[in-house]
Amino acid sequence: MKLKVYTVDGSSFSEKEFEAFPVLEEGKGVAALKQAVIAYQANLRQGNAKTKDYGEVAGSGKKQGPQKGSGGARHGDKRAPQLYKGGVVFGPRPRDWSKSITTNVKKLALSRALVDLASEGGLNVIERIESVDAKTKTMNGVFSKVFPKGKLLVIADAWDENAARATRNIERVSCVEADTLNALDLVSFSQVLVSEQGLNKILERVK
Repeated sequence: MKLKVYTVDGSSFSEKEFEAFPVLEEGKGVAALKQAVIAYQANLRQGNAKTKDYGEVAGSGKKQGPQKGSGGARHGDKRAPQLYKGGVVFGPRPRDWSKSITTNVKKLALSRALVDLASEGGLNVIERIESVDAKTKTMNGVFSKVFPKGKLLVIADAWDENAARATRNIERVSCVEADTLNALDLVSFSQVLVSEQGLNKILERVK
């Protein structure tokens, strides 16, 4: 796979062949990608939403009024679900939403996401991500030369303090390290800029 490799300042680029880049047949890995994205999204859910049912709300169990003769509806105690501050029927309860997927599925999903992104022209490489002056304006200028507009995911093999400080204040840019990258990160962005060493780490992971 040939990709554009930009200089550190983003002023120019050359095309480079990455032989370790995965090659997938048409349609292969699509199901794995869907499964992985669903699992990653499910694992982000806290599952701690909870309402109180009839037995948990505070209040007396005394009957509200006489059964007959009042001219109104028949009621039990004030904890009943049809009354104000009563219990909630069939409300949410704490649960574990997490899903597990195998290592092979994760690798295939990441490979499919990489191939799709590269084939659509959304994946570019930069020699390295560094910031000498740790200024946001400088880093934003570099990213704007590669991808002038739109949301951007920047992947580094490891973020040093200056580069992270200069990048994290750019509203349209999200940062991630190559070791923690997953398929959900890639499908969430149509534009991705990765350091050359970071890409090699990713390719080593999916090999």
